[in-house]
Amino acid sequence: MSRVGVVDLGTNSTRLLVAEVGDGAVSEVERRLVITRLGEGVDERGILLPTAVARVRNVLGVFRRTLEEQGAERTLAVATSAVRDAENGEAFLGEIEWSYGFETRLLTGHDEALLTFRGVSAGRELGEDTLVVDVGGGSTELVLGGPAGVAWHDSLDLGCVRLTERFLHSDPPSSDQLDACAAHVRALLAERVPAEALPVRAIGVAGTVTTLAVLSLGLEEEDPDVVHGHVLAVGWVAGQVERLATLPVADIRALRGMHADRAPVIVAGAVVVAGVLEHFGLDALETSERDIMHGAALAAAELPERPEPDAPPGAYTCC
Repeated sequence: MSRVGVVDLGTNSTRLLVAEVGDGAVSEVERRLVITRLGEGVDERGILLPTAVARVRNVLGVFRRTLEEQGAERTLAVATSAVRDAENGEAFLGEIEWSYGFETRLLTGHDEALLTFRGVSAGRELGEDTLVVDVGGGSTELVLGGPAGVAWHDSLDLGCVRLTERFLHSDPPSSDQLDACAAHVRALLAERVPAEALPVRAIGVAGTVTTLAVLSLGLEEEDPDVVHGHVLAVGWVAGQVERLATLPVADIRALRGMHADRAPVIVAGAVVVAGVLEHFGLDALETSERDIMHGAALAAAELPERPEPDAPPGAYTCC
């Protein structure tokens, strides 16, 4: 067994996982999430904004100390949609590697899809023709596979932050804005998903899906042990799109179990989930708390061993 650390530099959130890894299994030691909106404005401007970078760096200082306290032997920081879409994304990753001593990896959309499938399937065998759905802030990954591995996968620019910034401009969104967002989701799915991709079941991961599960269960806050495995019916998801789209963000924030910083983008995320289920004719979505971070933990354990360097002075504070 080896103890590893994973940092997920996502479009909407920055996450930490400390885990024990051995024999293909991932056992969580500690997990944290902070909404940092690294992808704020990336869809329109094509760069990571200084304020967004500062928010992430502040969180990474805390995460670095946690990794040291927990004795992580290797740390892998993975970056997804916002960083790969930004002109200054690679420079940002270089700064992160230098400042905090993490091994970094900029994932393509296809890398992200495969790593997510690896995380979801760690410690369990997926049934034939299972669709894994990862709704992120900048993109949505779709992976069709089973016991033999991945049969088809793709990464679509259908993230909850991206769609909110592109379509849902008023609070609450107008019916025209909501219709335009849903039509865009349907059109891109119709364009990119091959006719032979015919799943019989689906598993959903990441913040949009787990938040919907929290709302469905009526929890005060996300409890991974309760959320993991919870099934969302397609009709219920469609009803939540209609319900949430009528509420101002302030009222969404006040809902039982809603993460305050996820409230502004949950409508767009729910539109994506509903659109995917509709496109594939699926009647339900199983929630999984195992996702790309668990796949990245397996990848981190495979890194060549090297001493974690001390971070340079000032690295724990925002520039």
